[in-house]
Amino acid sequence: MTGPRDQARSLLNRQGGVRRRSVSLSDHPEVAGARQRDTLLRAGLDQLGAPALYNVPHEGVNGAVIRAYDRDLINFCGYNYLGLAGDPRVQAAARQAIDTYGTSCSASRLISGEIPLHAELEARLAGAYQAGGAVVGGSGFLTGAAVIAFVLGVKDVAVCDSLVHNSIVSGTRWAGCQRINFRHNDPESLDSVLRRTRGHFERAMVILEGIYSMDGDIARLTELAEVARRHDCLIMIDEAHSFGVLGKTGGGIREHLGLPGDAVDIWMGTLSKSLASYGGFIAGSADFVEALRMAAPGLSLFAAGSPPATMAAAIAAFDIMRAEPGRLERLRANGAAFLASAREAGFDTGASGGTPIVPVILGDDPAAVIASAGLLKAGINASPILYPAVAPGDARVRFFITSEHTPQQLEAALDALRELAHP
Repeated sequence: MTGPRDQARSLLNRQGGVRRRSVSLSDHPEVAGARQRDTLLRAGLDQLGAPALYNVPHEGVNGAVIRAYDRDLINFCGYNYLGLAGDPRVQAAARQAIDTYGTSCSASRLISGEIPLHAELEARLAGAYQAGGAVVGGSGFLTGAAVIAFVLGVKDVAVCDSLVHNSIVSGTRWAGCQRINFRHNDPESLDSVLRRTRGHFERAMVILEGIYSMDGDIARLTELAEVARRHDCLIMIDEAHSFGVLGKTGGGIREHLGLPGDAVDIWMGTLSKSLASYGGFIAGSADFVEALRMAAPGLSLFAAGSPPATMAAAIAAFDIMRAEPGRLERLRANGAAFLASAREAGFDTGASGGTPIVPVILGDDPAAVIASAGLLKAGINASPILYPAVAPGDARVRFFITSEHTPQQLEAALDALRELAHP
């Protein structure tokens, strides 16, 4: 008599008429491609005598200065836009939450993972968007992807700006919907795409970003929203890099443009940048948010509630952002000053619009790697962005500016860039 294990082994060993594929992951195309890219990058760094540029462990807070490779580096690789990730008040709030609720909610919110801190943060976020409600999720990436999969299906279409984040692309794949791109930040291109395609789908959703993470430019939301509404489309905007950056009080692109809360159907953002924490959020109509809360996989359903410390940290950061507008003023002044000086020095900064994201576009991948390695030798931490993160020929070194960078630190980075470009 054969048991379940023998039957399973027999089934696995059958050849039949199907050619068996290798069971090893070492020859998977993505694994092989990553290995090849790493080999090329490492060879280039070895030739330059430079250390690794990615996955570098650092000491302390990811702020304007970090310590890595046993030295202090002026840091342009973090999203800590308002400098709140190391603020003692934010840290104290996180510690108090752990003392009160422990380190984990230990269940989905629908079951027994709900704590008062969830509702406190959601009320603040809903108010910031003049929306009927908000819901937080455990990951910014998954929050953006999950809401698309909740809204759209196989008979629908996502009409995306060509530079939307990978989380949006992943969400459309999860949804099983069609995805069509329009030219970056171009209302005429969006109108042309929708005139040709809108009639072929049941639901259509236009998806944009508030500030684009590779180029640092701001969405032409008013014009794009007008086109989307004319073609009977929903609108979603990813505010990962614009909430806590744009607007008089950090309320994002809605506040920046003076729009009502219902100008957009889905406001999505992250807690890991200006709000100095971790996770994502959705703001929208009360009915929609309640449906997400009850039935959206990856948000409240089939996912543990966001940990107490992350909720408390985000609440504290939100309140400090509102109470201390000088942080936003410094952030904007630093971003504008760095951009202006980089352009004056003759660097290609693309479409950056004075936001805290300033790319210096250098062309091919080796040029960006060499520049980043040279900056690291000069005490400047700024990562190269290579294909496939950007199109071939658009490799760059990207600078994330914060409110805590000093004018001297900004000038030191530009001096190092000038030296590399004109040795």
